[in-house]
Amino acid sequence: MSLSDRIRLSDEVAAAQADGRPLVALETTIVTHGMPYPENVATALAVEEVVRAAGAVPATIAIIDGAIRVGLTAAELEELAGRKNVMKLSRADLAFALATGRPGATTVAATIIAASLAGIRVFATGGIGGVHRGAETSFDVSADLYELAETPVTVVSAGAKALLDIPKTLEVLETLGVPVVTVGQDVLPAFWSRDSGLPSPLRLDEPAAIASFLATREELGLKGGLLVANPVPLADEIPAAEMRAHIEEAISDAEREGVRAKAVTPYVLGRILTLTEGRSLVTNIALVKNNARLAGEIAVALQATAG
Repeated sequence: MSLSDRIRLSDEVAAAQADGRPLVALETTIVTHGMPYPENVATALAVEEVVRAAGAVPATIAIIDGAIRVGLTAAELEELAGRKNVMKLSRADLAFALATGRPGATTVAATIIAASLAGIRVFATGGIGGVHRGAETSFDVSADLYELAETPVTVVSAGAKALLDIPKTLEVLETLGVPVVTVGQDVLPAFWSRDSGLPSPLRLDEPAAIASFLATREELGLKGGLLVANPVPLADEIPAAEMRAHIEEAISDAEREGVRAKAVTPYVLGRILTLTEGRSLVTNIALVKNNARLAGEIAVALQATAG
């Protein structure tokens, strides 16, 4: 089977490519591992509408029946949310799911790969993975960081997930040569919170400026992508000091229960949802929509730059 046989575009995505309209990739772990039902499906559909409102076309990505599906219908999203044993795919096991026909939801790393294969340059997510706490002994570092260093896709997120070691995550991104650009402020955001306490390496405030930066990187032949850190809207944030206490408790619970590897993030997110009495989910939905809006605007600006 050829690569072209592995990539199946929805009618909407195929039409957008044929017409030269801007596209924004969207992941599916938010549907299968990141949020409870029915908020997961409702959020995925709402995020697609936000991308459309920004002038771009959404391309939600999943692995279904041995193919990289780029663009899902509402019915397909609903079916994916109801499936059991959906794999949480990264670079290491993406090909395994394709070869065996196992259903899979794409993490940041896998979505970057699939988006690049489909010719999509911008991707909106909630937060990226990074260096886990205690990585100096566990060596638990997300493949997201290495994929950003290798593959030319711009990832719009609200920063790294706040349950991670953000200073070490930022250090690894710098070592790998991944530009980190925060929008509208000089401090790096921390997912649910606007202020991580760390200065942002770079700042740009407009989609057109980000598109110009990307065009310049391409002129220089620099490989890899760009991380755009988009702070959660002020009205929706949970202050960092408050979140810190919830995160510490959730991580302690995970350690006590022996949760490891890919299971850590979904477990901790679930515990934080309980500890915040649902506020973390409300904030999560708000920041994902905010990132989708900005990603759509960047995709439109990139199209204008190319034209």
